[in-house]
Amino acid sequence: NQTEVREFILMGLTNLWQLQCTLFAIFLMMYLASLLGNAAIVLVAIVEPKLHTPMYFFLGNLSCLDIFFSTVTVPKMLAGFLMPVQTISFAGCMAQLHFFHFLGSSEAILLGVMAFDRYVAICNPLRYTIIMRRQVCQILAAATWFAGFFHALMHAVATARLPFCGPNHIEHFLCDIKPLLKLACGSTHLNLMLLNTVASSVAMGPFIATLLSYFYIIIFLLFKVQSRSGRQKAFSTCGSHLMVVGLMYVPVLFNYMLPSVENASQREMMVTLIYSAVTPVLNPLIYTLRNQEVKTAVLKIF
Repeated sequence: NQTEVREFILMGLTNLWQLQCTLFAIFLMMYLASLLGNAAIVLVAIVEPKLHTPMYFFLGNLSCLDIFFSTVTVPKMLAGFLMPVQTISFAGCMAQLHFFHFLGSSEAILLGVMAFDRYVAICNPLRYTIIMRRQVCQILAAATWFAGFFHALMHAVATARLPFCGPNHIEHFLCDIKPLLKLACGSTHLNLMLLNTVASSVAMGPFIATLLSYFYIIIFLLFKVQSRSGRQKAFSTCGSHLMVVGLMYVPVLFNYMLPSVENASQREMMVTLIYSAVTPVLNPLIYTLRNQEVKTAVLKIF
């Protein structure tokens, strides 16, 4: 009986190791594809003169954010597949929390800025070069990064001041706010208030701005644009952005707007995995496969 139990345990450990190696290979390929795809878009947006427009300037910023965003979480997760126990220091945990929310919130805000850019380009084409001139684009991009940085810094400071005197096992593959609040043994009222108000505003504000922008774009195309080719071109340009918006906003709103329950850890991990590891891979594919200008520039360079 002891021999059978030992063999059963060894078989289970072998199957678990094979599963971890398979997941390691899958997410490693996804991570490398994310780095190569987004780096290619950044390079093309810089090198190709035809792409020196506000749309591709913001797209380059989005690709930079995707590179850093996936790098904050995926390498540490990959290391966890190869080690029996994954550990992280308190300082490393707070740093990961800060950069995760810094880059994630910056990307959410940037998508709202990109929606405004599409609104101006389609609904006010004659004033587009005046409204979205180079200095304005640079200010909007800088404001996006700074807003995300200070938003994340607020959460990191509020979380770091909490006393953690109980178990130190985080039910997540990264240091996020909700799993850490479960481990705190002090009052988390301030943290929950910040999460429910400020974080929700950072996510919902750009999302509502995006919906309003596309509402006006659709109204404009239906009633002001008579040519079918003009409508198709505008919808094709906006389609890529809308797909990226859906991939980013839906999981984030699902994760942070819904109230936490006792068995929500698995759900939150799966949702976080979508927008931290999967979405950065899909973004460059969406913009290159649906955009003839980007495909032509990539072929020209490579």
